[in-house]
Amino acid sequence: MAIQWFPGHMNKARKKISEAMPEIDLVLEVLDARLPYSSSNPLVDELRRDKPVIRLLNKADLADPEVTKLWCEHLGGQDDVRVIPLIAEDKRQIRQLTQLIRQLGADKLEKKRAVRVMIMGIPNVGKSTLINSLAGRQLAKTGNEPAVTKANQMVDLKNGIVLSDTPGILWPKIGNPLSGYRLAASGAVRDTAMEYTDVAQFTLGFLLEHYPEALSSRYKLKSLPETGPLALDEVGTRRGCLRPGGVIDRHKAAELVLHELRAGKIGRVSLETPDMVMTEEAAMLAEQEAAREAAEKESDA
Repeated sequence: MAIQWFPGHMNKARKKISEAMPEIDLVLEVLDARLPYSSSNPLVDELRRDKPVIRLLNKADLADPEVTKLWCEHLGGQDDVRVIPLIAEDKRQIRQLTQLIRQLGADKLEKKRAVRVMIMGIPNVGKSTLINSLAGRQLAKTGNEPAVTKANQMVDLKNGIVLSDTPGILWPKIGNPLSGYRLAASGAVRDTAMEYTDVAQFTLGFLLEHYPEALSSRYKLKSLPETGPLALDEVGTRRGCLRPGGVIDRHKAAELVLHELRAGKIGRVSLETPDMVMTEEAAMLAEQEAAREAAEKESDA
């Protein structure tokens, strides 16, 4: 199943971001620490142009810390890019982030001008929570559903920093189908645009391969199922997700698994690694090249 979701307001947001960017000094790109590749919108680099960026791996408390270290190394290394794991509700980390923003915008502050910062990211990665933490008060609307913010919002922090919050923008077509599944598992895609059972089976298959002990512990599995579908049936049985006659309610079991994953109840889980996505990208390029060669042969025939 291909998972795609691009609400109409996101297209308008892209245009407004592009128009506002010349006035921006620094970009904060908020990523989900559990899936930094899949939650990184390729449009951000296109829209930010030459503006420096701080990539914030938010929800770091839900991600595998060892994998997060690998992502920090993988995403950093450029002069205009900083990468920082973050828990947006952590006041100490927020103070450190504020100091870094002021440091990077020191030339603006010396001229008695605020540092203008744009916050960007896909839906449900915690942009609004970050704004509230930076401001020290409830300013931006938050929610567990993606696409809560639907219009640009300007916030003066009264400390030399002015924030521009943008709606979470997905891209019109998610090129890597596995990224679509990871985004859906994390909660970045609206429920009506995904099939719960399909996504839960994918997620459980991943957990069986990469986090079998966490999965076994959470659902008290006596032995590990061989596949995601079998694991979903086992979870449904053990958690009482049953219909009359003892039939497993697979949709209910799928909702339970995904909600517990998103809440961190299964453990600190990262859904992708740098090596994993590099392998996937290479495979996609090979497929595209094979398709191109096949099309050329067909046109020559």
